[in-house]
Amino acid sequence: QVQLVESGGGLVEPGGSLRLSCSASGFTFRPYIMSWYRQAPGKEREWVATISVGSTWTNYADSVKGRCTISRDNAKNTLYLQMNSLKPEDTAVYYCNANPPSVHWGQGTQVTVSS
Repeated sequence: QVQLVESGGGLVEPGGSLRLSCSASGFTFRPYIMSWYRQAPGKEREWVATISVGSTWTNYADSVKGRCTISRDNAKNTLYLQMNSLKPEDTAVYYCNANPPSVHWGQGTQVTVSS
């Protein structure tokens, strides 16, 4: 079955960095535009970043533009999000999914930015 497994989150101080990974299985990863999404406590899930099938273009939410880099390895069925200069407002559970998203969501990975 379709599985999306996010990892790489953790507790980091403001200004720190994290690299999130998303391992996909149960479907052919390559043909899909993929995105990262996040959900902060008490808020709706929001879109963070998108990458095209062949990594030829990327797009970012204004809130993370210039601080995050999305990438993918189609051979490994893996999506990445490099997050730098983290801020407390980046605290959220981060998810990967296709864009537009399928009904299959993973458990997410918690990112907490706090001193």
